[in-house]
Amino acid sequence: MGMTVHCDVVSAETKIYSGLVEMLIAAGSEGDLGISPGHTPLLTQLKPGPVRIIKQGGEEEILYVSGGYLEVQPNLVTLLADTAVRAKDVDEAAALEAQKEAEKALADKTGEFEFSRAAAELAEAVAQLRTIQQLRNKMR
Repeated sequence: MGMTVHCDVVSAETKIYSGLVEMLIAAGSEGDLGISPGHTPLLTQLKPGPVRIIKQGGEEEILYVSGGYLEVQPNLVTLLADTAVRAKDVDEAAALEAQKEAEKALADKTGEFEFSRAAAELAEAVAQLRTIQQLRNKMR
């Protein structure tokens, strides 16, 4: 059994995970991060996307976060998410529809157009779909 560190994943609505982990992998603002016991303390912003939690004993769980912050302390890893859901609970049909709508808004330059909002919605939909794909790959 590998070394572990306590990890809490909390969203505005609920605590989605609390327990010992061997590793946590998330998309930080400067790239992907792999956090394991003994990691240097840090605070970073998270981008929308999948978060892989490798629990004590090697079992893996995949979550989707819409953004937030990751704090690493010597004995505690805390992920504060705007929204966090288990990958199996992500609605693929809704994510595909959101992606289509965002792409349509980006392509339509004639109407009321807010580029940053459409781009953010597209990024979030793509991140949800990437999370679903990671979950499918894990099940193979």
